Amino acid sequence: MTKIAISSDNHIDVNRLDLDEVLARQAEYLNEQHVDVYLIAGDMFNSFAKTLNYAERLQTALGSETTVRFIAGNHDMGRDVTFDELESNLSPLYLHNQVLDVDDLRIIGNNGWYDYSFASGPEKDGVAQFKRGLYFDRVIEQPMTDPERADLSLQQLQAQLDQAVEEGKRALVIQHFAPHGLDLRYPDFDDRWLMVNGVMGSKRYAELYSQYSNLENVYYGHVHMTLPTREINGVKYDNVSVGYQRARIKEWTGETFIESWINKLHYKVLTND
Repeated sequence: MTKIAISSDNHIDVNRLDLDEVLARQAEYLNEQHVDVYLIAGDMFNSFAKTLNYAERLQTALGSETTVRFIAGNHDMGRDVTFDELESNLSPLYLHNQVLDVDDLRIIGNNGWYDYSFASGPEKDGVAQFKRGLYFDRVIEQPMTDPERADLSLQQLQAQLDQAVEEGKRALVIQHFAPHGLDLRYPDFDDRWLMVNGVMGSKRYAELYSQYSNLENVYYGHVHMTLPTREINGVKYDNVSVGYQRARIKEWTGETFIESWINKLHYKVLTND
């Protein structure tokens, strides 16, 4: 039996957590659960360098019994990394546009992006202006528009999924941004928040994934909500974000971070039959 665990949006710095304590507790729990592969779907820190360092330290703490891989969320992308670096194979632990084969399952990692397709309401055309002026992602430098960056992500995923089909592999995808619009972060009674949904992800991900019968699961974060598993055209979708616990924002599902992290962990178990 092979056990894969997936989490995202731990936001260790925003949540003002003791880094060393969290690392020790996560390593201890993953070992206790006999997890073979631990996948992080973005947003550990507001710094790529800190996220990479954490993944490396966690891999060292877990040893050779557990494989750690991560992708970058928008918060990780905010500091200490360039666009070209994000699109390169800059670390063996970094899974963006890379794959990890576990038995007959191919794990495909992709940071993902957004193309404003989830924006709605009378202010839906204001997403780009909102991003440039108020949104965290204004600090992320990129040599293309947001829809063009989403195009690049989708092209990468299509190529990886096509290759998995050719090689007879079942597939699992981890990405940071929302792949469908069933569970968007903001409600429909506020025009401005309806517009902000435009930076949550892209409906084109689920449209792409529906073409692949070998794709079993998609895990994502970014939208800090506790949601049921969604199944769209045979593909199961799970949001694995832990989220924020601050004075005005309370998204944890437990009294402590570790309890909330455990609550939101999702598992994919391979029976090796």
